[in-house]
Amino acid sequence: MNASEEHKDLHENVCEERVFSSLFTKHATDLHNFLYYKYGDRLNPQDKMQEAFVKLWENCKKVKPSKAKSYLFTVANNLMLNAIAHQKVVLKYQKIKPRSQTNENPEFLMEEDQYMEKLQNALAGLTEAQRTAFLLNRIEGKKHKEIAEMLGISTKAVEKRIYSALNKLRETIKEL
Repeated sequence: MNASEEHKDLHENVCEERVFSSLFTKHATDLHNFLYYKYGDRLNPQDKMQEAFVKLWENCKKVKPSKAKSYLFTVANNLMLNAIAHQKVVLKYQKIKPRSQTNENPEFLMEEDQYMEKLQNALAGLTEAQRTAFLLNRIEGKKHKEIAEMLGISTKAVEKRIYSALNKLRETIKEL
């Protein structure tokens, strides 16, 4: 960043409507196209692009204008990864279809369905960071080092996220 951009950063704020609007105009199409090219249309890149801008607005005081593009692309990419992980969880459980004849009684099957719903809700209750690291590890089978590289964080941070996700899931499911 040159001195002029640094000076501009000190006096401009993403929370200013003019600055935010300018960022949207400048990056919205590129962000949408990035998501579309990387993930296809199935997971609605338009929604994820808009959600990334909403998160930027919610965190406007924390993000400098010069860092806004990087922030938007990181958030949008993580939103897509979360959507993919969520879809894989849903698909995994859809594959487990009840057998036409089962030895399980209807009460057991109902309890099993209720447990799966509680698990889904517990996963939804994790922070985005916890859920992403946890699902990449448990559903995708990615190693901590791979996840760290994907998310641009340290291996220790990945371990902490997974550990805290497991603790929160245990607490939530135990309460249920």
